[in-house]
Amino acid sequence: MSDINREKNGALVRRGVKAAKIAKCAIFVVLMVVATYIQIPFPFVPLTFQTVVAVLAGLLLGAKWGAASIAVYVFMGLLGLPVFTGGGGFSYVLNLTFGYTIGFIVAAFVSGLIAGSGQPTLLRTMIAAICGFLVNYAVGIPYFAIIYHFYMHNSGVWQIVVTGNLIYMPKDLILCVLAAFLARSVRKAIHPKI
Repeated sequence: MSDINREKNGALVRRGVKAAKIAKCAIFVVLMVVATYIQIPFPFVPLTFQTVVAVLAGLLLGAKWGAASIAVYVFMGLLGLPVFTGGGGFSYVLNLTFGYTIGFIVAAFVSGLIAGSGQPTLLRTMIAAICGFLVNYAVGIPYFAIIYHFYMHNSGVWQIVVTGNLIYMPKDLILCVLAAFLARSVRKAIHPKI
């Protein structure tokens, strides 16, 4: 095979790999939208499965592509598509839960960064999932408190942080641990060369 043919084949392979990564990102955009609409009514904040989908995006796609897929979802919502729990549009940045929406991007990035490439151990995958979960709350809770207190001019910030945020942590923690087991099982199918 000539050098020109090898170069053409290499370019085709690179394009194919990139197309596959974009398709996987699209799957996670759809999963985030679906997770938004699967809601269990709770006071203050509806219970959704977005945190676990964001963490899975990082675990299965890696830091860069996982965060990119969630960023596309956020961008769609900010453009006005009704993909957030309360609809869409740029005004959603003043919503109490928008900090979690930003946190989904960071959660995907952190979980993917910690999991790394290759086939991480179950322990490393679990640590990555838990760190992604924690980082989502580390972004979401302060944003929630700032909007609640400074924009909505409410008092009782600590009470609302507990009742509107912290009570959801056990559910998300359990789901993220389960996501680690799922990611460990699925990762070889997504990355067949490892």
